[in-house]
Amino acid sequence: MAGMEEREQMEQREQRDGGAAVTDPRGVLRQGRAFLDFFWDIAKPEQEVRLEATESLLRHLREGKKDDELKYTLKRLVEGLGATREAARPGFSLALAQVLQAFEEIPLCSILEQIKEKHNLEKVKKKLVRNAAFGNFFGVMALFQSGRLVKDQKALLESIHLLQQLTNYQTHLRDLPRKTLIDITSEVPETVFEEVLFDILQGDLSSAFTSPENLQLLLVGMQKFPGVLKPKKLKKLFGSPTVVNKENISRLVELLKSAAKSEKEDKKLPSVVFDLLQVALKEGAFELFWNEVVENGLLKEKSGPVSYMCYRLLGSALPLLSMEQLQVVLKGKVMLHYGEHVVATQFPQGFKFATEMEGYIDTFLSGCDDPERQLAVMMGFSTLTNQGKPVLLSTSRVVRHLQAVALQKYICWLKDMFLRPDLDCCLDFSSNRQKQNRENADIAHQKAARLRKWIIHRLVSITESATKKEESLVMDIARFSFFHAFFVAKKKNSQIAEASVLPSEPLNERDHMETENYFFGLLQTLNTLPVLGDTAKAAALREKHVHGVTADGKLWVFLLVEYANKLLSSEHVKSVKPFTKEQRDIWERTLQSVKNLQKKENKSDSAKVGAFQQLLLSMAIHLFKNQSETVDVLSDLLSCTERAFSKEAKKKKTDISEPGWVEVMVEILLSLLAQPSLLLRRISKSVFVWICPNLTKKGLQLILDVFDPNQEQNEESAVVVMEESNKKTKSSQDMDEEGSEDSSDEDSTDSEDEESEEVDDNFRSQLMKVLQAGNTLEGDKSDEELDDEAMMALDKNISALFAEQQKRIQAKKDEKDRMRKEKILRRDFKAKVLDLIDVFLVKQAENPLVFDIIEPLLQLIEQCMSSDSDKQEVDFLQKTASIFKNSLCRNKQYCKRVASLQEDVHALVQRLVKKACKHTDSAVALYYFSASLYLLKVLKGNTASTLPPPEPEKQSDSRAKQACQLLNPGCLNVKKVAVIYQQALTQFLSKRNSPLTCSMFHDLFKRFPIMCKPLLDTLVEFITAAARQHQQAMACLLLHKVLLLHELKLFITEEEWEELISRSISQVTECLKTLGKPIMKAEKEKVAKSLELLNFLLKTVTGQKLNVKLTEVEKVLLTLNQREDIGNSPRLDSLYWNVMHWLNYTKPKKEKAASKPAQGAESLKRKKKGFLPETKKRKNRKKGIQENGVTPGEDGEPAAPEEQPLGTETPKQKKVLVPGGSKKNPSRGGRENGVAKVGGGDLPTANGGDAVADKKKKKRRNRKRKGAAGDEAEQVPAAKKTKGSVVQETQQKQNKAKKKRKEKKARVLQE
Repeated sequence: MAGMEEREQMEQREQRDGGAAVTDPRGVLRQGRAFLDFFWDIAKPEQEVRLEATESLLRHLREGKKDDELKYTLKRLVEGLGATREAARPGFSLALAQVLQAFEEIPLCSILEQIKEKHNLEKVKKKLVRNAAFGNFFGVMALFQSGRLVKDQKALLESIHLLQQLTNYQTHLRDLPRKTLIDITSEVPETVFEEVLFDILQGDLSSAFTSPENLQLLLVGMQKFPGVLKPKKLKKLFGSPTVVNKENISRLVELLKSAAKSEKEDKKLPSVVFDLLQVALKEGAFELFWNEVVENGLLKEKSGPVSYMCYRLLGSALPLLSMEQLQVVLKGKVMLHYGEHVVATQFPQGFKFATEMEGYIDTFLSGCDDPERQLAVMMGFSTLTNQGKPVLLSTSRVVRHLQAVALQKYICWLKDMFLRPDLDCCLDFSSNRQKQNRENADIAHQKAARLRKWIIHRLVSITESATKKEESLVMDIARFSFFHAFFVAKKKNSQIAEASVLPSEPLNERDHMETENYFFGLLQTLNTLPVLGDTAKAAALREKHVHGVTADGKLWVFLLVEYANKLLSSEHVKSVKPFTKEQRDIWERTLQSVKNLQKKENKSDSAKVGAFQQLLLSMAIHLFKNQSETVDVLSDLLSCTERAFSKEAKKKKTDISEPGWVEVMVEILLSLLAQPSLLLRRISKSVFVWICPNLTKKGLQLILDVFDPNQEQNEESAVVVMEESNKKTKSSQDMDEEGSEDSSDEDSTDSEDEESEEVDDNFRSQLMKVLQAGNTLEGDKSDEELDDEAMMALDKNISALFAEQQKRIQAKKDEKDRMRKEKILRRDFKAKVLDLIDVFLVKQAENPLVFDIIEPLLQLIEQCMSSDSDKQEVDFLQKTASIFKNSLCRNKQYCKRVASLQEDVHALVQRLVKKACKHTDSAVALYYFSASLYLLKVLKGNTASTLPPPEPEKQSDSRAKQACQLLNPGCLNVKKVAVIYQQALTQFLSKRNSPLTCSMFHDLFKRFPIMCKPLLDTLVEFITAAARQHQQAMACLLLHKVLLLHELKLFITEEEWEELISRSISQVTECLKTLGKPIMKAEKEKVAKSLELLNFLLKTVTGQKLNVKLTEVEKVLLTLNQREDIGNSPRLDSLYWNVMHWLNYTKPKKEKAASKPAQGAESLKRKKKGFLPETKKRKNRKKGIQENGVTPGEDGEPAAPEEQPLGTETPKQKKVLVPGGSKKNPSRGGRENGVAKVGGGDLPTANGGDAVADKKKKKRRNRKRKGAAGDEAEQVPAAKKTKGSVVQETQQKQNKAKKKRKEKKARVLQE
């Protein structure tokens, strides 16, 4: 009963908080809590919870079919319509709509009466008017959403009346009632509107030009019920048969302005504007509406919301307009205004409408089937230009929706505009800043250049974004771009399509340069373009993920080379950069070589042929761009090709001194990687993928030499690094400079200081000479004795000296900047070459050459750790480390042909482990150790040629197979490798600062259980033999982890296992015997690890019933229990009793009852010692004052010090000395005055407490004085430091900086 009463109280609370509590005469509330929980969930803010609760409520009502529950539900939902919480109101409204839809027998009029009665706007209190207004509104919404309101004319009429009343509560509901009224009107049939609604809405329709909502109601009625709202009836309503006419222009403009301002937060087109546009089109007054209302009316209102409304109206109107109307809109003032907005808001803080307008264009093009209208819109936005440059993005992807016909016409129009720029057809404008900066230059020529640049970029981007493109269309764009990048037509020629039309204005050098850059971007797109076409062959090539070829299998670049050859042999065109005889010969040789390769494509290795063909053709195209350098590369490439495919090279070996074709190809690829062209770099990577299977050791060494600082000093292996037009060559001098920079910051800073000092000294001496020459240093003479000519000569000499000094300083800065840029370029080049290493490790993981990459990669990581810590270096280190971990160590594929390389791989393992042991940085040592584990994986995964792997008796048994794999050492020499890791383990457990870590050896044991047995003796020995406490703890931890491995038992017998457990227990026992008294902090970790290990050992002895003596360990453990150190540490105490559990000892319970009296007595003593009087306590201060009879002085003044008890003085009085007291002890007056008695008993004085407080205050004062003195000392200028102290301080700072860099890079490596 109490629970039900509490539930009813909660229901009543809900009425205040937004729920609905009702009287319950029939006991519905007592039928079950699940039913009531539906209403609680309907009011929750989560939409999913509300919907689920509504569905559950409907299901419950349908299944129960109880009238009392349905009645309660309706009453509860009606009351919830006016809930205070915003999320609850729509929840109850939706639930009510669903209930009314499910139970059609419920009359709507009765529900509407309940709503009016419950949320009566006239009787409700003033503070609840808002809730009542929302209750009525959501009630009508529920009736409308039920779908039954349109059928019930009486309920419909009353609902419209109610909504009209709610329009008076605009402060709470704003325009929601009007919008709902419009929605209801748009849903009713025409007969219902004419018979029922027209009379009641006649007032609203006649006042259509008073508010945007009334206007929208009229517009919706005109569109939905044209038979009712005829022109005659409209003339009766507001005096004119049409809405859009000259008389209504001014009123429409004002209404649209107010609509724009009301919708500015939603950032969408107001519905009334779009409806007005539709009515204007229907009335045949679109031009009047657009010219007078929009352009001459709204655009003159210089406000953001109105302008954005005009832009949105422009975008929304596109699907509704005809060709003639599109021309009016696309050449009008709104377009011009939009273009100015786009140019003006290119800054980050401006609101950019361009993306929204592109969405409107995209919507129009995707839904329009008329190619002519599509073309008109694309041309309209492409001719909206800012000083020749179109506002539409050249990379816009809206062209993907163009029909094939429209796309073809659009491309032809772009090409024609490129050749003959027609600026008169463009809607061109200039920003205010451009108008101010306008000079007397040739503006028309600049506009044509900007337009051509945009057009060529637009053409190139069409090949990427257009979906309905064909091979002929792509080839047409490629030929057009290539021709105008490198050729000029002498006269018209019908045989060459690109020369059939001559440009109205010849292209200048800058135009050719821009076209050339975009052409190579197009060439990069063509190399990655999927196969086009709908044929079966094209589909088959797409399934194979073949890129860069046409449907018949020809390379795009080959077709372009053929076209270029045709142009070179034509007399009607000339090259922008004519070929010399040598360049023409190399061109012819390249084409012949490509033809020979195509003949061998089916006979030889197709990948090899494709690699050479792709590279030859790409370099041939680059011959038009950079002729002098490309000739050398092509000649080397041609000789390499001849050597690679010659028959003599296959029959007999070539000369050892002469490099093979693979080495030459690698050198060419490295030189291409150094080029600034992204296209060449990508081609070089793709070609390298093809030649990877043929890569030799010398070819790989050429790549690795890029990272070797010793090899970089060789001039022959110098790599040319290009930056724009400047060539940066890696020479020995550059590498020395880089090495000196990277070696240490200390040397560089010291050398800079010394140089600056020397420069200052030299400059000072030269200045002294100049002044002495002018006789200005003589003591007796003054400046007045020098005549004008001498002064002029002196000034001239001094200015020349300072100018020369300034030149020296600038030259040093330039040199330093040049070295910095070269360093950045070298690092970028190494990063690109590192990609080749990554490709090789991924594609050729089973190649034995992978072993030659391990040490160079590790040395590279080591170099990066010792270099600068700028972002570029850190990124390069991270990239190198990622390649080493992911592409090498974690690669599931590895070399399976190690039988002949066993000795070399074992030697490499030894070198790696030794370097890991000798390294000072643990992060780098981890990579060396991981590399050795990778080699162990390779050795163990290979099968020895002499010994076949033992096969289990039952091949079907998976456990037997797994055991067989673990037992099979493969090519791994376990004894030899065990010695290597045993030395490393010994160093780890004996050396003071070892770079090795416990996780390294745990990884070794976990991944290679075959290595556990040889190293177990070392671990057991160092439990006691380790020199330091933490090393003994590490030995215990490692042994514990090894013993936990299930695979260990596969390698040892039962006798060896029992002996191992026995030895381990004895070693741990001896370790625990050596503990000091008391146990130091360093020993606690050792004790913890020892007890953890001992717990496992004793558990194993007990569980497996091993024959091991435990008497000695029991004695040692019992002596440990007598120490307080174990009991004081909860961790050690828990571990200790876990161990003792296996020896049948239980932890004794502490007796708390016996210690209570003693604790009580002790607490009483302590309480008396630090006891405070009642007057000192906050809660009893006033009480104590009244009991003592002490009252405040007159006029609110506090009582005198001698009249107040201790502890009640004000802060001001505490500072005043008590009469008879001294400065040092201000509380002495309190002792002399004493304390008044309370309750007839003597209270102890508070002198003890005051003394303690005084001491604390003195300490604080002393600290403040010391701090102030320290600050004063800091403010006093220090004496001049000696040279040694300065050097020492700088060295300390540099060491700190180095340490920070190492920590930062170590974090990168660990990540």
